[in-house]
Amino acid sequence: MSVHLLLSAGRGPQECAWALARLLRRLEADANRRKLNVRRIETVPADRPGTYRSVLIEITGEAAEPFAASWTGTLCWQAPSPYRSSTGRKNWYIIAQPCQIDAPRTTFSEADVDVVACRTGGPGGQHRNKASTAARATHRPSGIVVVVDTERQFSLNRRIALRLLRERVERDNEAAERAVTTTRWRIHDDLIRGNPTRVERP
Repeated sequence: MSVHLLLSAGRGPQECAWALARLLRRLEADANRRKLNVRRIETVPADRPGTYRSVLIEITGEAAEPFAASWTGTLCWQAPSPYRSSTGRKNWYIIAQPCQIDAPRTTFSEADVDVVACRTGGPGGQHRNKASTAARATHRPSGIVVVVDTERQFSLNRRIALRLLRERVERDNEAAERAVTTTRWRIHDDLIRGNPTRVERP
């Protein structure tokens, strides 16, 4: 069992990036006590050494899901600022949310395509209207269907249909990957300061 968790300081001040580093270490220590493994997949450093704008981690182990749930939401690190002695603020917030890192890809194989000959209307003369020269191709895994009748020979229409299906599956895969990336970036803006689900202190 594995869960991916994205921790983000959002658009908060430099203290939030500092708080993220402290909370991350606290999370890793908590996971270690519970015999869970935490792997840092991606880190985005902040301006100060040892601080992060965001960190993507993978938690693996039998109780990974309930553990991740206990660290999900708005997290608060309660401590004076190490950078500004003049500020009286002691609560620094970050957000932690489960996220998907890879979109499921659909692989294209001609073995997964059903191609049948069919008739279509339109210009092209009597031969085209009487003979089944058009190709109707269905990609079974995705359900995508294309009909090609641009050529007078079925074999040519079939070849074009297969090419169009391949291109359509690739476009859909790329769109799915963009959607996953967009969803991950939205997490950075979802941080709500106050009413934390978890408060940690030094």
